[in-house]
Amino acid sequence: MTSALTRTALPLLGAILLAGAAASQQTDPRLERLDAGTRPTVAALVDSAHRALLPTEPLVQRALEGATKRASGDLIVAAVRRLAVDLGRARDALGSTASAAELSAGAAALHAGASQTILAELRHARREPLTVPLAVLADLVASGVPVDSAAGAVLSLAGRARDADLVEFRRAVERDIALGAPPAAATAAAATATAQIVDVNAGARQQRPGRP
Repeated sequence: MTSALTRTALPLLGAILLAGAAASQQTDPRLERLDAGTRPTVAALVDSAHRALLPTEPLVQRALEGATKRASGDLIVAAVRRLAVDLGRARDALGSTASAAELSAGAAALHAGASQTILAELRHARREPLTVPLAVLADLVASGVPVDSAAGAVLSLAGRARDADLVEFRRAVERDIALGAPPAAATAAAATATAQIVDVNAGARQQRPGRP
């Protein structure tokens, strides 16, 4: 098993109600790859998420990932349960209108260490979809950037930067870290540079003929 799957087995921060042993929706046939002892519990978790109007595909994929890596049944169940909880917490923070992609990215950010408050602040700061900002936040933390530094930088950019700007910001941070810069310092420097580029581009667009 890999460290990535091991991290999903951390103690739960919340709870999710399981459906009965007989799921009301048809069990995803892909779950047949799981052993007979693990399959009913995972199917119940997937059904519970479906009842709660949460995206279920990430849960199925997490279970299949565990099966591919030959993880134990207990670890697969813990990983799926943790993801289900994080999806619910992401929806609580992002609102009932959040898309499945936003909820998945939000769950990844929560798992990385971001708080629900950070997710809610991102929702308030940006009208556009939050999938990319949330994914960038999770990637930065995975690269060793402290959660507070990563969240502060993404929040400072999310309201005005485009998705492409945020992706380039993440690349700049990762590049500087690879060159030996401390993660927090690399993040601060890249955020400042990205903000300047965004402001320059915004000014240029406003000066073009036909632009308001």
